[in-house]
Amino acid sequence: MVTSSVRSGVGGQAGVGTAARIVDGVKDYGTGDTLVRALAGVTADFATGEFCAVMGPSGSGKSTLLHCLAGLDQLTSGQVLIDDVELGGLNDTAMTRIRRERVGFVFQSFNLVPMLTAQENILLPLTLAGRKPEQGWFEALVTSLGIGDRLRHRPSELSGGQQQRVAMGRALITRPALVFADEPTGNLDSRSANDLLAQMRGAVDELGQTVVMVTHDAHGAGYADRVLFLADGRIVEELLSPSTDTILETVRKLGD
Repeated sequence: MVTSSVRSGVGGQAGVGTAARIVDGVKDYGTGDTLVRALAGVTADFATGEFCAVMGPSGSGKSTLLHCLAGLDQLTSGQVLIDDVELGGLNDTAMTRIRRERVGFVFQSFNLVPMLTAQENILLPLTLAGRKPEQGWFEALVTSLGIGDRLRHRPSELSGGQQQRVAMGRALITRPALVFADEPTGNLDSRSANDLLAQMRGAVDELGQTVVMVTHDAHGAGYADRVLFLADGRIVEELLSPSTDTILETVRKLGD
């Protein structure tokens, strides 16, 4: 298992090899009496080649944190940096380029284009960028995902596990430095979930990518190198070299 070279959370110490960073991140929704503070001054670093899970109760801010890190949402105040580039200072074109070339996404709902085949969905980021796939990488990716015989099928013809493997292929096809996953196993059976988690673990161990995954599942978080626990928009605990047992123990402790 990869060992994190960067501490985050309560201390928020910066370090070398940082793939992504959030500094004093605040995110508000609404105004006045309807204002909701989803993030309340979050500082965290995510090391290159690290698998980090983010956990917390509903409404704790974990999905908001992920979306702001990925450039899908903007902070009210504070900074998000990817490869030391501050996202808040980018125009729409530069932001699109970052998301397209440096970042991959995996969501609970798969978000596949229904009229496209599995192969076309996997290659979609490259198609949008006007780039041709590296055939060797495409074939290796498809083989590792175990969907080589399903490439001509549309999403409606695939099982949930197969659809999520296609979504994982789409996230990895550009060889992004960062992969963000929001409850990626939420709609999967246990076998498909384990397969997907093993794929993300492999992306870290074999490709040196950074994976940040929001999850409510202690077993899934046990695949990570580190777990951050959020509550009320703040990081309240950090667990290194987690196991399912230590994660559950931490959850119980925080619930007391």
